[in-house]
Amino acid sequence: MTLIEWQDEFKIGIDEVDFEHQELIGLINDSYLEAKKEDSIMAVMDFLGEIFERISAHFALEEKVMKELDYDQFEDHKEDHERLLDSIRDIMDECMDVPALDEEKFGQHLKEWFSRHFSTKDARMHHFLHH
Repeated sequence: MTLIEWQDEFKIGIDEVDFEHQELIGLINDSYLEAKKEDSIMAVMDFLGEIFERISAHFALEEKVMKELDYDQFEDHKEDHERLLDSIRDIMDECMDVPALDEEKFGQHLKEWFSRHFSTKDARMHHFLHH
């Protein structure tokens, strides 16, 4: 089962950023599939570590693009990036504190985390770029 299906609405119109969005969705889906296996905490932690590294680099790219374009919502978008990184750390901490992973709760955290940012901050940036 796929946790997040790629949708064209996830595109912002910058090929490099859109490509990374697709890769991140793949990583999130892979981590969710791993979470469904027995005794998966360590493997999930590895996925989360990779997601954290990749999303940090991705956010740096987005922030560079926003600065270059003099994006009027840069500070707000950047603050949301920081909240999202904190959220990943919280998910990682939560995984470390439980004897067994609740894969449905884990999946819901990841899906909400990703979808919320796309439907608000990235959608606003897409609008800025194309209007």
